[in-house]
Amino acid sequence: MPNTIIIGSGSYLPNRIIGRDYFLDSEFYTEDGVKIDKPAEETIAKFVEITEIENRRFIDDDLSNSQIGYEAAKIAIADAKIDQEELDYIIYASNFGEVTVHGYADFMPTMAARVKNKLGIKNRKCVTYDMLFGCPGWVEAMILADTLIKAGSAKTILVIGGETLSRVTDPSDRNRMIFADGAGAVVVKATDEENVGIIAHNTICDNGIELDYLANGPSINKDADQTRLFVRMQGRKIYEYALKNVPAAIKETIEDAGLSIEDINKILIHQANAKMDYAMIERLHKLYDVKDYDHSISPMTIQDFGNSSVATIPTMYDLIIKGKMEGQTFKEKGNIVMTSVGAGMNINAIVYRFP
Repeated sequence: MPNTIIIGSGSYLPNRIIGRDYFLDSEFYTEDGVKIDKPAEETIAKFVEITEIENRRFIDDDLSNSQIGYEAAKIAIADAKIDQEELDYIIYASNFGEVTVHGYADFMPTMAARVKNKLGIKNRKCVTYDMLFGCPGWVEAMILADTLIKAGSAKTILVIGGETLSRVTDPSDRNRMIFADGAGAVVVKATDEENVGIIAHNTICDNGIELDYLANGPSINKDADQTRLFVRMQGRKIYEYALKNVPAAIKETIEDAGLSIEDINKILIHQANAKMDYAMIERLHKLYDVKDYDHSISPMTIQDFGNSSVATIPTMYDLIIKGKMEGQTFKEKGNIVMTSVGAGMNINAIVYRFP
């Protein structure tokens, strides 16, 4: 049975850097629709203290999700040194597809089909799929790619995660400051080399009472247009859910790979918010009775790039593999974890071993 290895990567970070001053004129409301009676500057400062998000990236009005996904894909294909006509599948993960400047989601044609068109791929047997799976969408797309390769249905697959969340956030919601735009992509390929690439993975879907923890809804400002939908999330419930369930899912995946926490060199965790990510990594180590650990095991980009959903992990991977994250490198023949949690609620994790 073949294994799945990454042979190229790329990312696109929008040029617009959005700092805290961008939100100074905002009027923020509570989840109950009550206007917050304090200066916006105070609300923003508290937000930065908790999330550590000082900056984020937004695309320009003339760009689109498929365009930035295409830019990341071009770099990944060039990095992989393959003929793009060799691609058997293109899988594109997103939450909202091709969001217009007016905030409307558009999935027809699929994001993957749009990227194939932009790349100019003529191969009619290059199949285009979209992955709708919340923030864990890119990781789940990698799991699907591994399944296709192990089944013998594909040899080379382009996996993209791209999002333009700046276009789907409520101007009255403090949580809008979390979200950002960006895209990341990798090319994966079948190999006969044993015990390399994706050596274990797990996916959990809790779709009961957790279903609406992260969903779409009207503005929390009742005087605003109530027909348009925005990202709405129940922050406290998401935090509690993630802290309880994500560390256990990661541990299970590490054990499925026949490894322990000491064998893991890096954990690329979805950049949701800094406080939650720190807590999940600490809880994971506690499951192994480890109190002191090197915090560089879990790189963070959220402080400068914000939460670009499906794009956070492939972007981080690309920056590290190319030496663009200070103090961060991958160990030769080392093991890394890629893991995410998001709308659904869904959790997934991969253990990846470098060839």
